[in-house]
Amino acid sequence: MSTDVFVEAQMLIRKPVADVFEAFINPEKTTQFWFTKSTGKLEEGKSVTWEWEMYGVKSNVKVHNIVPNQLIKTEWGDPAVQVDYEFKEMEKGTLVVIKSYGFAQSGEDLLRTVNDNTGGFTTVLDGCKAYLEHGIKLNLIEDKFPRK
Repeated sequence: MSTDVFVEAQMLIRKPVADVFEAFINPEKTTQFWFTKSTGKLEEGKSVTWEWEMYGVKSNVKVHNIVPNQLIKTEWGDPAVQVDYEFKEMEKGTLVVIKSYGFAQSGEDLLRTVNDNTGGFTTVLDGCKAYLEHGIKLNLIEDKFPRK
């Protein structure tokens, strides 16, 4: 396993940390900028399923740890990787840092996965920023890989 390789994306979202944190644990909000369905809210020690209906894709998400308004530690994907979401209160809002690590791939497969994860998490943060700061649903995830 390539434990030294990681993906990291970050974005300042000009909203209070409690609002930004809630947007990541509450699917009523998260579905406005990321996945389209969830079997429930993120809770420590529980699993949920996220779905991207436009792609016919589902992922089981295990929630390992939650520190309110600070950290969400999850494991998801196929093959599964660790994904941490850190929330840091800043003078102008909340810095969100998403870090993914524990990749099983190697060589070209690892490079492709790192590229996909970097772009994907950056897109999620961009969509979250637009939604929370301006109330705009940009449909970035759906439009990233448009059908003909």
